[in-house]
Amino acid sequence: MAIFTGSGVAIITPFHEDGSINYDQLKKLVDYHCENGTDSIVICGTTGESATMTEEEHLECIKRTIDFTAGRIPVIAGTGSNCTATAVELSREAAKAGADGLLVVTPYYNKATQKGLIEHYKAIAREADAPIIMYSVASRTGCNIEPATVAALVKEVDNIVGVKEASGNISQVAKIMQLTQGDIDLYSGNDDQIVPILALGGKGVISVLSNVAPRETHEICAKFFAGDIEGSRELQLKAIPLINALFSEVNPIPVKKAVSLMGMEVGGLRMPLTEMEEANAQKLAQAMRAFGIQLA
Repeated sequence: MAIFTGSGVAIITPFHEDGSINYDQLKKLVDYHCENGTDSIVICGTTGESATMTEEEHLECIKRTIDFTAGRIPVIAGTGSNCTATAVELSREAAKAGADGLLVVTPYYNKATQKGLIEHYKAIAREADAPIIMYSVASRTGCNIEPATVAALVKEVDNIVGVKEASGNISQVAKIMQLTQGDIDLYSGNDDQIVPILALGGKGVISVLSNVAPRETHEICAKFFAGDIEGSRELQLKAIPLINALFSEVNPIPVKKAVSLMGMEVGGLRMPLTEMEEANAQKLAQAMRAFGIQLA
């Protein structure tokens, strides 16, 4: 059984003015998603600015999110690192804290060969008592998980169950599904490719869009699973201008701006990320209004 089906929000991390994590506001965000159709909380991913968290902050954020969610929907903890030992430690502790699953990105900067990726993921899986979703996003990490590698890991390691595919390469996704005979939990890592990936047998999306349009992102998936392919496709296409605006600058700069435009106090960004350019912010606000999102 999949950890979740539907829309998992790659949730932002709110900060105080001094840059510390605002846990009170994080609880409000978790409640907002539980009440508005989101099917899973994905904490400490790219969108959550995990790259600038200390290990202590990282684990505290995961533990608090599990507490805040209180079993209402699954919590998937981002525990990847370019250092295998660090990824093992984060994954082990997140599993002990009660995470329903782990999202483990490929090593970045130092990269890895496909053999290295196999050993990296096996080392984490041996130590972490939770199902693992691999995360392939070469545009940010410089490291792609080849379809044969995905298939080998899913077949050989019991608790490696899925992949978040953000390569943007539909042919690669199709090859993964062919090599695994569909026996894998496949999630779209790109909000503009939800329907194509569901059509290939995907279980859902791990979404940036869901931060500002949780109900609609859920419905793209729910309609598809219910057989309303046309309705799912219409929602997907309607969201494209908003999705483009949410990626007009590097993620999570635009989405954090978008959530603040909705009146939620989520604070700024940690360096080296900087505030959104005003021209892009205006286009983002316009796209949000056009989609039907009410601004504060």
